[in-house]
Amino acid sequence: MASERGGTVDRTLVSALIRWFDSHERPLPWRSTSPWGVLVSEFMLQQTPVDRVLPVWHAWMERWPDPADLADATVADALRAWGRLGYPRRAQRLHQSAVVITSEHDGRVPADETALRALPGVGEYTAAAVLAFAFDRRSIVLDTNVRRVVARTVLGVAGPAAHITNSERARADELWPRAHRRSARWSAAVMEFGAVVCTARAPGCHACPVSRACAWLAAGQPPASLPARRQPEYSGSDRQARGRVMAALRDSSRPLDADALAASWPDAAQRERALAGLLADGLVHQTPSGLALPG
Repeated sequence: MASERGGTVDRTLVSALIRWFDSHERPLPWRSTSPWGVLVSEFMLQQTPVDRVLPVWHAWMERWPDPADLADATVADALRAWGRLGYPRRAQRLHQSAVVITSEHDGRVPADETALRALPGVGEYTAAAVLAFAFDRRSIVLDTNVRRVVARTVLGVAGPAAHITNSERARADELWPRAHRRSARWSAAVMEFGAVVCTARAPGCHACPVSRACAWLAAGQPPASLPARRQPEYSGSDRQARGRVMAALRDSSRPLDADALAASWPDAAQRERALAGLLADGLVHQTPSGLALPG
């Protein structure tokens, strides 16, 4: 729909969502912080809701307001501060990134895509988000929410493909404003809109400021061609076992022996798989006294 009518629809969509964002922007603390604060937030927000991230982000930034502060800490410190956010390798990689930023970039988060992509744990999306939200640079920020909004409003489908395609990147490049500051503002606006209005399961089309320009709504809201992927059950899973073992290690000031670890998860086979994975990931170290967090 949008491609047939050219750039007029794109400009209308961009302008309308930026105006909506001007009135509905949530006062999230990383939107008025340092580039380091933005980078920390992007690590924490991966697969984790905002409400769970907020208290951890505040505590983290109070303790380590600059990359050098975190680089001086141990990986164990970072893992303990990460708490129950999940996916603790993110904490490990954020610590590694702090070390690289301190040693190779004079303690400043780089404003260059290549340098950002070279940081541990920073991929295409995180680099683009930091460029936009920390430096007001034009970059194509494509997270799940953004991709869904573009798929619906521009392409007229319920949601994006499972993986980002080159054609999706090219279409997004056409849609994103050319001016740096406006492009960054649009990236934040479309992401916010997808998070609070154009949601995956219950989109608020009745309150949508771009409903008249939405190709998906005009097409009668056709369902997705493929059923949504179901998340595996967490309760009783290997991932839960891994989390319990990590929690036991975080809560202990000394290495844990076999009996203490056995108390963290009753299923011995699952516990051993969890430990094997944690050891392989470098999140747990074997010491003469037992298992402990690194550092």
